[in-house]
Amino acid sequence: MSGYEKKQTTVSSRQMATLFLCFLTGSAIVNIPAPLTGAANNAAWLSLWMANGLGGLLLVCVLYLHRKYPGMTLIQFSRQAVGRVGTIIIAVPFFLMILTMLTLIIGDIGGFFKSTMMRETPTSVFHLLILFTAAMTVRSGIEVMARMFTLLLVTLYFFTVVVLILALPDYHMEFLLPIFPEGFKPVLHFAAYFAWGFPYAELILFTMVLPFVRKDQEPLGKFMYTALLINGLSLSSVIVCTITALGPLSANIKFSLYTLARLIEIAEVIERIESAISMALIAASYMKATIVLFIINLGVTQLFRLRDERILIFPIAFLTLLLSLTLFHNELEFTEFVGVVWPLFITVTGVIPILVLTIVTAIKNRRKQSTN
Repeated sequence: MSGYEKKQTTVSSRQMATLFLCFLTGSAIVNIPAPLTGAANNAAWLSLWMANGLGGLLLVCVLYLHRKYPGMTLIQFSRQAVGRVGTIIIAVPFFLMILTMLTLIIGDIGGFFKSTMMRETPTSVFHLLILFTAAMTVRSGIEVMARMFTLLLVTLYFFTVVVLILALPDYHMEFLLPIFPEGFKPVLHFAAYFAWGFPYAELILFTMVLPFVRKDQEPLGKFMYTALLINGLSLSSVIVCTITALGPLSANIKFSLYTLARLIEIAEVIERIESAISMALIAASYMKATIVLFIINLGVTQLFRLRDERILIFPIAFLTLLLSLTLFHNELEFTEFVGVVWPLFITVTGVIPILVLTIVTAIKNRRKQSTN
């Protein structure tokens, strides 16, 4: 085991659950209220919980593979399950999907800056700064990431709760009714589909990270499911508060939590706090981008059996920078890809391979038990 991997074994189960929560919440807390509300109207929070439940089932598979292949990443245990050729067939589209995910995260951060605070600044500046910071963080190792992200996550939730509480005078509970103004079909037709692809199907990436949890007596599964529950509660709370504050407009305002912060004005003393929440939201997206960059670097390094685990960090970051500037020509293309293409893309390239590996592993274990 290399020195880079040894450093990762110091991550505790609690720290891994923290990284998991950072990853799931990340850019989702910024972006998910508007498209879900636009698709499911007042039942957007219900669509989220349906996708959250599917994510819980997928997490069962991820934890099962972790138990059956202790200390192995997706690349390593797929070699045992389906062989070298099968691993290549699985890994190539899998890592192309992760690279696309990283590009989407970076592009979203640039879009947030461009549409809210620094409209005259080229998006390439934001992309470059975030990717460089993420790359330097990845070089520090996952142990440093876990300690730092714990503080950033607490900060994110602190400012989010503060904004939701201070916005209480703007809430109108009647906006939550009727729950199904157009029937139940929209809840499933697009909203749950969108929430499944972003962020819950993305948890399959943790097949690359879970092997580096410290082997202690802490219940990893319990902490991971707790993180999934906290994520569902936080995202649904933001959705409900957005609907009660903005009403029908909540479906048309992209960065709703930022907009809620702009509405706050208490006795001309507490106002204009959107700068604080914007920094927390940027930190959330930065944490997710860093985790994704860490995963793709680790996976490609293991796939090609490279000795230097850090040599590809900056090349991958540079490739992502180029893709973020050229892949989408306008915001409409970006939104359509995330809402329509991405859930199908990640299901085909990520979720299905994990399910196949789970089934193959279960069959092999049953045959092994029957022979014994």
